[in-house]
Amino acid sequence: MLAPNLDRTLTALADPTRRAILQRLSRGEARVTELARPFPISLNSVSKHIRVLERAQLVRRRRAGRQHLLSFDPQPLDEAAAWIEGQRAFWSDRLDALERALRQPE
Repeated sequence: MLAPNLDRTLTALADPTRRAILQRLSRGEARVTELARPFPISLNSVSKHIRVLERAQLVRRRRAGRQHLLSFDPQPLDEAAAWIEGQRAFWSDRLDALERALRQPE
C-alpha cells in the first residue's frame, strides 16, 4: 500500500527551487526571507513553493513572535525512499527471473 503522502512528496521534489529550499533547511531552521534571498524570484513565489513543501509535510513552520521559522522534516522522504526501494527490489527480482528463464536450455 502506498503512503498517502507519496504523491505530494514526489510532486514537491519535482521542482529544483523546492529541492534547493529543502537542501538549505537540512542545515537548520531559517526564516522565509532568508530562504528567498538566493532566488531570482519574488518573495510571493518562494512562499508558494514553501506552501507546497508544507502540504507535503517536508517543512514545518513555527512562529516566534512575528517571525516565521521553517525547518525540514525528513519523514516523508524516508517514506518515499522506502517505496522506491520496494519498487527497485521487485523489478530486480523480476528481471533476474526473466534472465534465468532466458538462459535455460530449451
